[in-house]
Amino acid sequence: MSVSDIQLQNNVKAVLAAAGTKARVLAATKTVDAATVNKIYDMGVHLIGENRVQELLEKLPLLDKRFEIHFIGRLQRNKAKYIVGKVALIHSLDSAELAQEIEKQASRRGIVQDCLVEVNLGGEQAKGGVALEELDGFLQRISGFEHIRVRGLMGVVPKTEEKEKLSAFFTKITKKFIDIKHQNVDNSNMANVSMEILSLGMTHDYVTALECGSNLIRIGEGIFGARAYPPAAEEN
Repeated sequence: MSVSDIQLQNNVKAVLAAAGTKARVLAATKTVDAATVNKIYDMGVHLIGENRVQELLEKLPLLDKRFEIHFIGRLQRNKAKYIVGKVALIHSLDSAELAQEIEKQASRRGIVQDCLVEVNLGGEQAKGGVALEELDGFLQRISGFEHIRVRGLMGVVPKTEEKEKLSAFFTKITKKFIDIKHQNVDNSNMANVSMEILSLGMTHDYVTALECGSNLIRIGEGIFGARAYPPAAEEN
């Protein structure tokens, strides 16, 4: 479903107002054409995120060059070569194997690729992400990579309408985020790991995420309106 320019502007204003100075707003642009995406830059949203490699590659030449572009979908190892160096931040680093591939591709390009570690808070097998209890070990494992810089965490939570459950999930990862940040202040062994970005919250739960400490929210439907997805696709 397309959204009018007036509605688009109203949606952007509402999300920006809710985020205030607490968080950056990332527009999740899956299935949205580049011409529509480009409109939101001058409305105040300067950060966008794509879920699918092919869609990102098709849109890149058409997108306003002023955008900061992130990759927010699950990234298969064999597709990392298409993404590394083309986005400012990969939100979905969730395995040592993917980290090795990102490291290899970034090394070849002579760059350092910024990433977030994706954390699966509900233990859902259908979703990617490192289990919270395995996060410390995972960070230690990738701390030696010279061409990856971990800048924070991206949390994936189970869908629920119960605010208390959502708050519990969000609070748990926020606490871990803060703990790691404090631990790493003087930890030279984790020089490539910092906790600057906590990416929590999508269209239906971003208000709760903001209350729990998120400083980056990923909004799709809340900006671009309802969209049609192929079976098994997920909305951000």
